[in-house]
Amino acid sequence: MSDLKPGIYIKSTDALNGSFFEHTTILIVKHNNEESVGFVTNTPFQKSLHELIEFNQSKPFPLMDGGPVDREHLFVLHKRPDLIDGGEQVTQNLYLGGNMDQVIEAINNRGANNQEIQIFIGYCGWDVGELEAEVEEGSWVLI
Repeated sequence: MSDLKPGIYIKSTDALNGSFFEHTTILIVKHNNEESVGFVTNTPFQKSLHELIEFNQSKPFPLMDGGPVDREHLFVLHKRPDLIDGGEQVTQNLYLGGNMDQVIEAINNRGANNQEIQIFIGYCGWDVGELEAEVEEGSWVLI
């Protein structure tokens, strides 16, 4: 499925009703010959950044429920490489990861908002060929 690539959104179909992925939209950030990775973009997490112990000095900032994998870590997507070093370019104006201290600084002191920075708890991951198979079987549609 050559249409799958970083920057593409996929939306779950009724085939995934009753699962974690019911009514989800996922942004694909990696799709290569090793894996596919994405983040659910339409499910807020039940806590804000400042409610997490290690970030209790931060301003309130929304967190997103990025997916069922590795829910012990935060993952960042941002559009501010001018403020945040070390991000991996996903698309022309979108970066994955980066210096978390600079992410917090951008939020607390530089006025960065959730249109420029999104923080996710967990992610979605697929082994080689898995996501293509799920699209082929009708679990996901590309949007």
